[in-house]
Amino acid sequence: MGLFDFFRKIIKNKTDQPIPKPGNISQAEHPILLAMPVFINNRGYDFDKVIDHLKTFWKLSVTELSGDNATAVFDLDGQPVAIANMPVPVPEEELDAIIDYAYLWREARETLKHQTNHAIVSVLSSDRSETERHTLLSKMLCSILMTSPDCVAIYQGQETLLLQRDFYLACIEDLQNGRIPVPAWVYIGLRKTDEGINAYTYGMKSFGKPEFEIIGTPLDADSLYTLVLNIASYTIGKDVIFNNGDTFSLAENAKMKITESQGIYVDGTTLKLSID
Repeated sequence: MGLFDFFRKIIKNKTDQPIPKPGNISQAEHPILLAMPVFINNRGYDFDKVIDHLKTFWKLSVTELSGDNATAVFDLDGQPVAIANMPVPVPEEELDAIIDYAYLWREARETLKHQTNHAIVSVLSSDRSETERHTLLSKMLCSILMTSPDCVAIYQGQETLLLQRDFYLACIEDLQNGRIPVPAWVYIGLRKTDEGINAYTYGMKSFGKPEFEIIGTPLDADSLYTLVLNIASYTIGKDVIFNNGDTFSLAENAKMKITESQGIYVDGTTLKLSID
């Protein structure tokens, strides 16, 4: 079961529940990719187990290793990365600012009341493509999750992502099969209005792409999420740049028109996608 299949299982029969809308969000470029695995019971990752898992499960090379279980830097398939165990919780006020965005994880607030410590995982600047760097980040996070039963969540503040353990682990199948695990990389926002459900992305800029929004569609939440996910996967996977006035279709009789205008849910300009 891939990550999107896992999403469908969660969202089924929940389309009548309120979907939070973040305020306008500004996003700067981040040459360093950051993620925070969140732990309970004062147990962090075991560095040796993580390294062994990266080598045996993902078949990745680990070289230039320096450090220990507290902090370490190394090259992962030639990409410089860093990892650190932090013996303190993620600041409560930081999580409070993002929990309402985690509409796929209704138990997030209660679960994270018990967090005791976290880690910081960094993929440093390099000439690798953003897709390659994000793939390595996800593989590192999956290795931490698979070797750390007390890791309950992955927090990526840059993308407004707070993902429960099982949801993130569902991206393993996508990574193994060369698919883009969009929900682990890009926040897909859904917002109920009197006219229907709107959607927007937050995180496409990390791949050098404009954020996009779909406004005023009659689609239900499941169908709209599927559409946004497929467009994001296509855009990132094929390294496509859409511009104002373009049209495209992912399936027969589903042509979409693209216009550029001021963002509604995201700061700056976004691409508005409308279904003809």
